[in-house]
Amino acid sequence: MTHPFDAAALMAGAHQKENLFDWGPLPFEEPLRVLADSYACTDLNDIGVHILRSGLVHSLRMRLRAQEWIRRYPEITREVVAAPIVVVGMMRSGTTLLQRLLAADNRFHCAFGWEVVEVAPRLDYDWSAREDPRIAVSEKREATSRELAPELFAIHPMYAREPEEEIVFLSDSFLSHVPESGAHVPRYRSWIDEQDFAPAYAYLHRMLQFLQWQKRRRAGEAGWERTRAGRDDLPAGRWILKSPAHLGYLDALRAQFPDLHIVHMHRDPRATIPSGASLNATLHAMHTDEVDRYRVGAEWLHRMGWANDRAMGTRDGWADESTRCTDIEFTDAVADPIAQAARVYSAIDLPMTSETESAMRRWLVERPREPARPPYCAADFGLSDDEIDERFAAYNSRFRPDATLSRRM
Repeated sequence: MTHPFDAAALMAGAHQKENLFDWGPLPFEEPLRVLADSYACTDLNDIGVHILRSGLVHSLRMRLRAQEWIRRYPEITREVVAAPIVVVGMMRSGTTLLQRLLAADNRFHCAFGWEVVEVAPRLDYDWSAREDPRIAVSEKREATSRELAPELFAIHPMYAREPEEEIVFLSDSFLSHVPESGAHVPRYRSWIDEQDFAPAYAYLHRMLQFLQWQKRRRAGEAGWERTRAGRDDLPAGRWILKSPAHLGYLDALRAQFPDLHIVHMHRDPRATIPSGASLNATLHAMHTDEVDRYRVGAEWLHRMGWANDRAMGTRDGWADESTRCTDIEFTDAVADPIAQAARVYSAIDLPMTSETESAMRRWLVERPREPARPPYCAADFGLSDDEIDERFAAYNSRFRPDATLSRRM
């Protein structure tokens, strides 16, 4: 009997659902096989098997469908993804705030929640439709998540009509740290640390080209998207990207987007580490009946320490780091988000117009109000503040020296 995570069966299932067979030029089979084998060896409940298996098949379906669109319209691969602004930082460090605030400027592109959930429309898509049918599907998914997984939605809400992070596209390449956030996959976790992430970032680039082409097509050749009420159709070029996952791969990110600008968000790891562990424990609990919260905490502390060490090492090697990166402290972003956004505009030499500032202030007023998060602390995950401080001593010394000094006094 075929195991539910047999890689060949997963690919066959995607073939059957889409009736397509061209996977495109980028490699993915080995990461898929290692991940599928790792899922097969972990202790998942029936719901977990269904969720994770369905996710793999969905990723494969999106790859097939996107490739068919590219076959029909090869000009997609000629789209230029120019000088993206990429917001990075540990989870709960203000990355979402900065990304969505900057995305209020209609001179920029962003990937909305409904776009990352289903990046490739159906092949019979009606480009003259008043509203993309994927929006309704994504809104239904959002409502279902609120109802059936309220704790997860409180910790990590995903809104159909708000800008969203592009971690999904790395996950769709089967080279990402998403699997370890939701299941105990030690083999995949150790294997992936030794892998070249260039194929993942090449796939991310390809999907941004595809989304950019779709935005052009929906708006017509002369204009661009009008996704939110009140936004004019103006030429847009630069993307606003965001994902904490990029921290460990700034080298691969820049190799794919050599003209990027990094916005690096910073917050006390005493706050960010327990928050990330809480999210991961919640995801684990959706897929298995037994969750070792101490193991989850230890793995997350290690992963974030690993990612931050790599980020600092990569930045140290950039001769143009001072002009390539803007560092923003979480407390400053919360206290005066417009002022911190203005620092980014100054760094990329783009005027922050009165219309842009008005749009940002309007978003700050109208943005979704997130539900209260469940309480947690470091001790819930077998961690202590001293242990977190020790692991992130170099990070705090470099990016948060005033906070580090105040603790010693």
